[in-house]
Amino acid sequence: MDVFLEIRKRLQSALLIIREPKQGSLPMDVSITPSVLKIKTLEQCREINFPPEVRLVPSSLRGLQNVSGDGIHMRLLVQADLNKKLVSTLNQSLQALKSYVFYCQSCGEIIIKERKLLRVLPLPSGNWNALVDEWCCHPNPFANKPLNPGENDCFIGDTHLLVNLRSDSCVPGPEIAQAETHQPSESHSESKPKANTRIICKRCKAMLGETGSSGTTKFYITEIIIQPSGRDFDMIPRSQFVQSVIAQCLVELSSTRSTFRFTVQGQDGKTYILVWLLNSDSLLIESPGNSESIQAFSLFEGTERLDSNSTGIWNAVKVLYHPCIKNRNNELASSWENDIGVHSLVLPSQTCLELLLILSRSNDSLPPSLQYMNSFQVAFLKM
Repeated sequence: MDVFLEIRKRLQSALLIIREPKQGSLPMDVSITPSVLKIKTLEQCREINFPPEVRLVPSSLRGLQNVSGDGIHMRLLVQADLNKKLVSTLNQSLQALKSYVFYCQSCGEIIIKERKLLRVLPLPSGNWNALVDEWCCHPNPFANKPLNPGENDCFIGDTHLLVNLRSDSCVPGPEIAQAETHQPSESHSESKPKANTRIICKRCKAMLGETGSSGTTKFYITEIIIQPSGRDFDMIPRSQFVQSVIAQCLVELSSTRSTFRFTVQGQDGKTYILVWLLNSDSLLIESPGNSESIQAFSLFEGTERLDSNSTGIWNAVKVLYHPCIKNRNNELASSWENDIGVHSLVLPSQTCLELLLILSRSNDSLPPSLQYMNSFQVAFLKM
């Protein structure tokens, strides 16, 4: 049997689930100490050691029940704190007057060598121009004027950054490729090749961003890693990186803009996922055990496989979501898109599908009773 423990750090409370054992393993004797869970059945006796950052309070146990299909549920107080290093987000890691190297996150290919950033500035929210009209008593001085970075500037948005690549000395030409496509003209004359604005990694063909006017290039934060010059590139599993970056993005936006609902849209304008941030203070602990019911995907994909007496621990955010592919949830998606309280996150279309797969697998790995809330599916994104 395996164990699932969801901890709310702010409340210092936890939901502990001992997954339903195989038939013939009952009766089952369970004992809990602050650091060890002991499970004894007719077939085996196991001790599961919790991480040192977690201390249970056995005397607070309440709500004990056996849920068919899940196993034994119980709630109790817990003392928990996890200071684990997170994947650095761009607004935390980039500093002015320092040199950086841009890498493709998927394969580690160098995209830009030795780029010294003179200014690193945050971009305003997407509707900043409309707000200027509301607050100015004179004609909008920024009307129809996009915010483009100057040479050696870096502007950071919610899901992308803008850099100016006019200086040939900063960009090794062979490492950035523009895909070509054929688009028919309005007169239906013979199609001519036209450069697409997509930036493609030449090694793995991942879409990294898009080119714009005045030498401005947009890179998506889920597709690149930027590290100080002279530091070795640290390869991070793709699933772990996407989860961490998106989770931190959701937490930051919910804090700074008091918004908890998000549409995840592709650069093609399509809405792929509706996401509702539920908890941002979750700690997840899981022991895989040796149950036949263990899913191939774990909440801790990208970490080493745990043995039967070990537990994995991770900071995570808990989200509700609706898939919007294949014409699913069209009416709700349209409603969210027109709601000013919903924030849009724009990512490459392939990354939107990756994120949807991550959410779906996380949902599948949860105990059945935790997989749905109202009409939404439930998932965790680890940080």
